[in-house]
Amino acid sequence: GAVAYFFLPVASLPAVDFPIIGISASRPGADPQTMAASVAAPLERRLSSIAGLNELTSANSLGSTQIIAQFDISRPLDAAARDVQAAINASITDLPSDLPMAPVYRKASQSSMPVLVLAMTSDTLPTSAIFDAADSVIAQRISQIPGVAEARLAGAEQPAIRVQVDSARLAAMGLGVDAVANALNAANAHSAVGALGGDTREITLATTDQLSTPEDYRNIVIAARGGAVVKLGDVATVELGVKNRNAAGWFNGKPAVLLIVTKQPNANVIETVDQIKAMMPQFQEWIPSGVKIDVLADRTQTIRASIHDIQRTLAISVFLVMMVVYVFLRRATPVIAAGITVPLSLVGTCAAMWVAG
Repeated sequence: GAVAYFFLPVASLPAVDFPIIGISASRPGADPQTMAASVAAPLERRLSSIAGLNELTSANSLGSTQIIAQFDISRPLDAAARDVQAAINASITDLPSDLPMAPVYRKASQSSMPVLVLAMTSDTLPTSAIFDAADSVIAQRISQIPGVAEARLAGAEQPAIRVQVDSARLAAMGLGVDAVANALNAANAHSAVGALGGDTREITLATTDQLSTPEDYRNIVIAARGGAVVKLGDVATVELGVKNRNAAGWFNGKPAVLLIVTKQPNANVIETVDQIKAMMPQFQEWIPSGVKIDVLADRTQTIRASIHDIQRTLAISVFLVMMVVYVFLRRATPVIAAGITVPLSLVGTCAAMWVAG
């Protein structure tokens, strides 16, 4: 039992898979009303026909729809997830054709709640550069720590080239937005070049035609007018930015990139968080100088306090049992027996809990 105590899983709540599934879909640029009518409504019609569905709620924002489906407690979560996926597949024909990707679902459980949130800030680097370091180094390393289920990023986005078209200048050139889109797609097309072959060897050809800087994009030729070419820089502002400018995070008043860590269902939350914190000095060595990592939220603080309170309560209980025995019997032998029996019973309970899983 004493050995089993150190192997018991620690969590704030029992490991129960509540039958709740979240469905998300995106349509960039669409207002909440459009998202509700064109995306949420078709999905809700299909989802409402699933057996055992108790509640269906949705929230729509700019370019995003979030739907929460709650099922009867007797419904297996995996079976409900299969039905949700089937409903999503059936709704594809009812959804707009310009969705960047099909709606996705995610099973919600107690273990999917964040156990640790880290904030990365810098006084010299933009959040896009911090995001790149966090995504390529820190998040990958945290995901490899035993007990960690996922390390995802929030508060910033991946670096991207943003093109803001000037509609007045574009109209003056006699061009439409489709001409700009076609030119961008053609300039970034990845296609096979071919190979050069001879009697004894063959060489595969490759080109470095991928554009990577704002200046490269400004020089894209959109059309030719009267012997002169119209470049993207003539009708648009091209700058280095991020994919989604609506994503932002702050820590102590500074722009920050957030690392949200979740644990595996049966992992010991305290051990998992302690391992991550022990790695933080190494994380600091792997990222650019000037970037600082701080703990924004630690869910184990309340769990540690609860465990400490339980340990103190058990110790007080053992003491009170010994005092009651002493008051009534006034003999040392029963008092010592009570002081030994109660802890042994508790230790035996730990062994039974460990065996029962």
